[in-house]
Amino acid sequence: MGELRGRLGTLLHNRWLVFVAAMWVQAVAGIGYLFGSLSPVIKSSLGYNQRQIARLGVAKDLGDSIGFLAGSLCEILPLWAALLIGVLQNFVGYGWVWLIVTGRAPVLPLWAMCILIFVGTNGETYFNTAALVSCVQNFPKSRGPIVGILKGFAGLSGAILTQIFAMIHTPDHAALIFMVAVGPSMVVISLMFIVRPVGGHRQVRPSDQSSFMFVYSICLLLAAYLMGVMLLEDLVDLSRAVIIVFTVVLLFLLIVPVVIPLLLTFHFDVVSPVQEFLLPEPSNGESSKSAEQNEVIFSEVEDEKPKDVDLLPASERQKRIAHLQAKLFQAAADGAVRVKKKRGPHRGEDFTLMQALIKADFWLMFVSLLLGSGSGLTVIDNLGQMSESLGYDEAHIFVSMISIWNFLGRVGGGYLSEVIVRDHAYPRHVALACFQIVMAIGHLFFAMAWPGTMYIGTLLIGLGYGAHWAIVPAAASELFGLKNFGALYNFLTVANPAGSLIFSGLIASVIYDHEAEKQAHGIRSSLLRVRRLLEGALLDVEEPLKCKGSICFFFSSLIMSGLCVIAVILSLILVYRTRIVYLNLYGRART
Repeated sequence: MGELRGRLGTLLHNRWLVFVAAMWVQAVAGIGYLFGSLSPVIKSSLGYNQRQIARLGVAKDLGDSIGFLAGSLCEILPLWAALLIGVLQNFVGYGWVWLIVTGRAPVLPLWAMCILIFVGTNGETYFNTAALVSCVQNFPKSRGPIVGILKGFAGLSGAILTQIFAMIHTPDHAALIFMVAVGPSMVVISLMFIVRPVGGHRQVRPSDQSSFMFVYSICLLLAAYLMGVMLLEDLVDLSRAVIIVFTVVLLFLLIVPVVIPLLLTFHFDVVSPVQEFLLPEPSNGESSKSAEQNEVIFSEVEDEKPKDVDLLPASERQKRIAHLQAKLFQAAADGAVRVKKKRGPHRGEDFTLMQALIKADFWLMFVSLLLGSGSGLTVIDNLGQMSESLGYDEAHIFVSMISIWNFLGRVGGGYLSEVIVRDHAYPRHVALACFQIVMAIGHLFFAMAWPGTMYIGTLLIGLGYGAHWAIVPAAASELFGLKNFGALYNFLTVANPAGSLIFSGLIASVIYDHEAEKQAHGIRSSLLRVRRLLEGALLDVEEPLKCKGSICFFFSSLIMSGLCVIAVILSLILVYRTRIVYLNLYGRART
């Protein structure tokens, strides 16, 4: 009995259990990606036009991305408390929206609806921050895969929740809003005491690589399964029993990764796992003093080394730096040199948010993210109207598909960028530039609106958009450190609503409503003449305007394609500026 209790205690402190629990939290955390399915219900129930829906979309994006409070609270509160705050926001915000849409609560002004959408979606920032902060600290040597997989499950949550909603089989589309308010809250409450740092950097095992490959395999299987199910449900009229079976298999695939911590705890040796190479831990007083002295010496090495050292082969560069470091230690010990006070962190060290904000590299990363992810989010928010304008009856299939491609983009972006930095010591933004080119091509497909291009455009935009959220957070942690990662990450996420505000609120929606008004004017003129002849009545013109045809998003898609090209240029500039930093971080030249 005592041994079983010990094993259970070990399981609860296993970093892989925390990682799997964080994956489950993220699997219901991407509620913002369901806005394309929610917006038609809100639009028809409340009589909004496209510009008003765009404003709700911007409020959703702001709530999804402004996580300064979440980042701060995750540093001063236990993570379970931060997760509980997110649950309350999600439940209150979307629960109230559901009451309004179904007529159970009085209709509020547009600005109040924007606040509700903001509050409800802002709960997601607590889920994301808690999951990322805990797992990046538990897996500091595997940031790319960790960020990619976790952000991937957040992107896939739209398809997961859509499939669960299909199992419910209700004609009431407003029920999806109710599920968004209740479902994530229940899941997060059940897991909020598991998602936390557990000293995972001391739990390194030889089996970690195979564990990651197992998770990657589950991710690919999950994406392929969801894609097949969604296409089958779209093309064939399936019975409810079959849909229930499909959903049960989906839930089983989500649960499967828990076998990793179970095997590590109950099958393999849990007493003496392989430890990372760690320096002996001195006493508290000695530790802080030694760390401060070492930091100053390392800063001196950075300042005193010749500029051509970074261009030498890895082995020679390490010898030169070690020799210079030894000389500085000896000189400082003998009092022969006075070590000057460090003026600020160098790239690769721990920055505060204010220190990062004065760095050009940080702003290059931010603007590139704004252009790339902002244009992708505009497509995600307007998928309902885009598919409707091209004659598709249901937007759910495209919302689910872009969620799946978003997931694969995040998982693939994290994996590809990790290969680039580990095997070639190149900056991660090389991979990001490639994905931004893919996005530019995807926007062109949407602009052309040929038969079948909705599927191709959804694929390309989903992959490119998802890659941003695997590559950029990992790159930020490498260039600006892990100590204040929560604050840095949540500032970068502001690029999402900023891009959506410009591209969706000021470009796409304005062009859409302009074209809808032109089409409505022609239709009204014809119908008015007919009705005046037949019954002398005027046509009711209070219905929301709708645009039909490829012209609705033609110009906005072309503009966003051009902005993605600018994002590629900015990413390549960042690659050029940080090339030497990655050589130092990963210790070998390009192979």
